[in-house]
Amino acid sequence: MTDTNDQLKPEHFLRSDESDDKFFYYQPRLVTHIDDPACDALNNYFRKHLPQAGDLLDLMSSCVSHLPWDLEYKSVTGVGMNQVELDDNKQLTKRLVHDLNKNPNLPISDHSFDACILTVSVQYLTQPIEVFREIARVLRPGCRCIISFSNRCFPTKAIALWQHMNDIDHAKLVGHYFNESHAFETPGFENISPAPGNSDPLFIVTAVTKQK
Repeated sequence: MTDTNDQLKPEHFLRSDESDDKFFYYQPRLVTHIDDPACDALNNYFRKHLPQAGDLLDLMSSCVSHLPWDLEYKSVTGVGMNQVELDDNKQLTKRLVHDLNKNPNLPISDHSFDACILTVSVQYLTQPIEVFREIARVLRPGCRCIISFSNRCFPTKAIALWQHMNDIDHAKLVGHYFNESHAFETPGFENISPAPGNSDPLFIVTAVTKQK
């Protein structure tokens, strides 16, 4: 997870559509962005790896968080780009519209959460290392961040580098984000694709914050 290209350049994070993201995300999309088997696989992964009764951060959230409905969490804060989508997500207890590409700094206090999830959206971050540092800041020491991704994206808003990589390179890139933030322990990678060739692939890169 550490052998990805260290020479990341500004042009790697350009998009074919560099217009203000608020216009692209203005129209709510009340859909899941992976198919049902992949949704179920992600739900089961969260069941095993997220702390019950914890405070969760759903970063780049939408109308669905993919959390198990039969488990209770102390709080689930959703940070996303569209208020209608966030309001439609009944698993959220707090909702915040915030553009991470315009301002990677989260308006959230230090050490507020027991886990962070960022679901099938990491490919849209134009300042990912800054965002990963912010994730570490708002997580409590020793707490986990779970990044999931598939092979789907909005191609005009995904960064250029992502679109020229395969799935393994995507995982290495996300691992690089964790490492370059200098705030997480060594990241790990899992392929949790439910039915290769018959449903959407699904991959996890995860790491815990360093103990202070």
